[in-house]
Amino acid sequence: MVFSTYIFRSVLVILITYLLWRIRAFVIRYRQYRTATYGQNITTIGPIHPIWGSLHLFHDLASYFELLGKIVEKERPKVYVAWSMFFYPSFGVCHPDAAQILYKSSAPKAHAVGGAYRYLRDWIGDGLLISDGNKWERNRRLLTPGFHFEILKPYVKVYNSVTDVFLVRKLKMHAKSGEAVDIFPRVALATLDTILRCAFSYQENIQDQGSKHPYVNAVNRLSYLTLSRCLNPLYQIDFIYQFTKEGKELKQLCDYSHEFSNGIIKERKHTLEKDGQPTKHKLDFLDILLTAKDENGVGLSDEDIRAEVDTFMFEGHDTTAAAISWSIYCLGKYPEEQEKVYKEISELFVDKQEVTWENLQEMPRLTAFVKESMRMFAPVPGTSRLLTSPMKFGDIIVPAGVHIDISIHAIHHHPDVWPEHDVNIFYSDR
Repeated sequence: MVFSTYIFRSVLVILITYLLWRIRAFVIRYRQYRTATYGQNITTIGPIHPIWGSLHLFHDLASYFELLGKIVEKERPKVYVAWSMFFYPSFGVCHPDAAQILYKSSAPKAHAVGGAYRYLRDWIGDGLLISDGNKWERNRRLLTPGFHFEILKPYVKVYNSVTDVFLVRKLKMHAKSGEAVDIFPRVALATLDTILRCAFSYQENIQDQGSKHPYVNAVNRLSYLTLSRCLNPLYQIDFIYQFTKEGKELKQLCDYSHEFSNGIIKERKHTLEKDGQPTKHKLDFLDILLTAKDENGVGLSDEDIRAEVDTFMFEGHDTTAAAISWSIYCLGKYPEEQEKVYKEISELFVDKQEVTWENLQEMPRLTAFVKESMRMFAPVPGTSRLLTSPMKFGDIIVPAGVHIDISIHAIHHHPDVWPEHDVNIFYSDR
């Protein structure tokens, strides 16, 4: 009986403590709500529901960007605020002037609950995409040589060979039949194949294996699970998510992805120990990770190397695949633009089939077309930061402790940025 009373009291204390913690969090959020709205003329994504905030107005990312686009086009704000459950504010900037203020600040990337970067950390670790401050600056400095033009030039041959497989083996049959085809999975395979070959000298032809290759399947599923978690409020609670089917699958796939990356790193270390350091012009991204040293002669830790490998394999193929896929979509949707691009390429490649590094500077029409495609459909529609101190955007003051998004999609469609032409019309000469 005494033991039961002890258990009851312990549980009661835990519940009361948790309740007090939640009340404190609610009070802090409400103060943020008052600070953010009282006396400030700030555009709000509303009307606001007393419980769900702004969440009841959209059901996925597409409807969110559609709603935000209408608000930006009508009210032309530089800063806006949306509300999650229980007065949790999420600010956003949608104009280059406001984005510049934020990017010049030292505000860290949003890793806390609700920050999208947090859900990538289990997979890709603290690489350049997620890290902040001194670690980001040091690693960025060490990795910059990997993006020098002289190192990138030889990769054009790889681009040609991968593209041959993509066009001839994967798309030619669909071009002949005229059937509709989901282009993104095929493009993503090609870009992943490219990044594995260029950055890590991994020569297996994953375009032919597709999702049968365990790493390709892992990348596809991890991308889906990460996005799914961002959109599900319950999944954003670690304690709940780890017991769900999706949470268990994500952990298994992360373990496999790390094992795959560690295998590539281990094999390259063995090669470097056996054959010595390659010449400067033959270094790939992984060689630079393994051999880079700072001013004190200290290199990257094993954990840092794996994080950068996982980051580069994810970011290096996913955003590129999105940009290429939308460009192909725009070629089909705007035949007059397609004809201009086709004419330029046909005149340039009369007597040859392969693209050279020099050719990249000789296609201004194609360059303008791709840039406009990326304006219309940003491969990365937004990023986010966590304010550690209040920040002023003109007459609007955003309080400390809140997330603030940089809506790249909204910036690209802001009427004040492109006053000469309708932002919703594809116009490659803008």
